[in-house]
Amino acid sequence: MSKIEIYSGPFCGYCMRAKALLKKKGLDYTEYDVYADQDKRAEMVKRTDGGRSIPQIFINDRHVGGYDELHALDRKGELDDWLQGSASSSPASGH
Repeated sequence: MSKIEIYSGPFCGYCMRAKALLKKKGLDYTEYDVYADQDKRAEMVKRTDGGRSIPQIFINDRHVGGYDELHALDRKGELDDWLQGSASSSPASGH
Protein backbone atom coordinates (compact mmCIF):
# COMPACT_ATOMS: atom_id res chain seq x y z
CA MET A 1 0.00 0.00 0.00
CA SER A 2 1.23 3.49 -0.85
CA LYS A 3 2.09 6.06 1.75
CA ILE A 4 0.38 9.34 0.84
CA GLU A 5 0.91 12.49 2.88
CA ILE A 6 -0.70 15.87 2.33
CA TYR A 7 0.23 19.08 4.10
CA SER A 8 -2.86 21.26 4.06
CA GLY A 9 -4.89 23.87 5.86
CA PRO A 10 -8.53 24.73 6.50
CA PHE A 11 -10.49 26.58 3.82
CA CYS A 12 -7.87 25.80 1.15
CA GLY A 13 -9.61 25.10 -2.16
CA TYR A 14 -6.61 23.36 -3.71
CA CYS A 15 -6.30 21.18 -0.60
CA MET A 16 -9.96 20.21 -0.86
CA ARG A 17 -9.55 19.34 -4.53
CA ALA A 18 -6.47 17.22 -3.86
CA LYS A 19 -8.20 15.30 -1.06
CA ALA A 20 -11.31 14.82 -3.22
CA LEU A 21 -9.19 13.38 -6.06
CA LEU A 22 -7.48 10.96 -3.67
CA LYS A 23 -10.81 9.92 -2.15
CA LYS A 24 -12.33 9.44 -5.62
CA LYS A 25 -9.52 7.01 -6.39
CA GLY A 26 -10.15 5.22 -3.09
CA LEU A 27 -6.79 6.20 -1.65
CA ASP A 28 -6.05 6.72 2.02
CA TYR A 29 -3.75 9.52 3.08
CA THR A 30 -2.32 11.16 6.16
CA GLU A 31 -3.15 14.85 6.45
CA TYR A 32 -1.11 17.43 8.34
CA ASP A 33 -2.74 20.79 9.15
CA VAL A 34 0.12 23.27 8.84
CA TYR A 35 -1.97 26.06 10.37
CA ALA A 36 -2.64 24.16 13.58
CA ASP A 37 0.83 22.60 13.85
CA GLN A 38 3.81 24.90 13.29
CA ASP A 39 6.22 21.96 13.61
CA LYS A 40 4.49 20.29 10.64
CA ARG A 41 4.72 23.58 8.69
CA ALA A 42 8.48 23.67 9.35
CA GLU A 43 8.74 20.00 8.33
CA MET A 44 6.83 20.74 5.10
CA VAL A 45 9.12 23.65 4.20
CA LYS A 46 12.19 21.49 4.82
CA ARG A 47 10.86 18.51 2.84
CA THR A 48 9.92 20.71 -0.11
CA ASP A 49 13.18 22.69 -0.14
CA GLY A 50 11.40 25.91 0.79
CA GLY A 51 7.87 25.32 -0.49
CA ARG A 52 5.34 27.30 1.52
CA SER A 53 2.16 27.00 -0.53
CA ILE A 54 -0.39 24.33 0.27
CA PRO A 55 -1.15 21.62 -0.42
CA GLN A 56 2.18 19.86 -0.61
CA ILE A 57 1.75 16.18 -1.44
CA PHE A 58 4.12 13.25 -1.02
CA ILE A 59 3.66 9.72 -2.33
CA ASN A 60 5.99 7.10 -0.89
CA ASP A 61 8.19 9.93 0.45
CA ARG A 62 8.55 11.48 -3.04
CA HIS A 63 7.41 15.06 -3.51
CA VAL A 64 4.55 15.34 -5.98
CA GLY A 65 3.99 19.06 -5.57
CA GLY A 66 0.55 20.55 -5.19
CA TYR A 67 -2.91 19.87 -6.53
CA ASP A 68 -2.05 20.88 -10.10
CA GLU A 69 0.78 18.35 -10.25
CA LEU A 70 -1.33 15.62 -8.65
CA HIS A 71 -4.14 16.26 -11.14
CA ALA A 72 -1.68 16.28 -14.06
CA LEU A 73 -0.24 12.92 -12.97
CA ASP A 74 -3.74 11.46 -12.79
CA ARG A 75 -4.78 12.95 -16.13
CA LYS A 76 -1.67 11.51 -17.85
CA GLY A 77 -2.23 8.11 -16.26
CA GLU A 78 1.03 8.34 -14.32
CA LEU A 79 -0.42 8.50 -10.80
CA ASP A 80 -0.71 4.72 -10.59
CA ASP A 81 3.03 4.43 -11.38
CA TRP A 82 3.79 6.83 -8.53
CA LEU A 83 1.57 4.83 -6.22
CA GLN A 84 3.56 1.71 -7.09
CA GLY A 85 6.83 3.59 -6.60
CA SER A 86 8.02 3.19 -10.18
CA ALA A 87 7.99 6.83 -11.37
CA SER A 88 11.42 8.28 -12.00
CA SER A 89 10.98 12.05 -11.94
CA SER A 90 9.13 14.65 -9.94
CA PRO A 91 6.73 17.14 -11.52
CA ALA A 92 7.35 20.84 -11.01
CA SER A 93 6.09 22.38 -7.77
CA GLY A 94 2.96 24.51 -7.58
CA HIS A 95 -0.52 24.41 -6.14
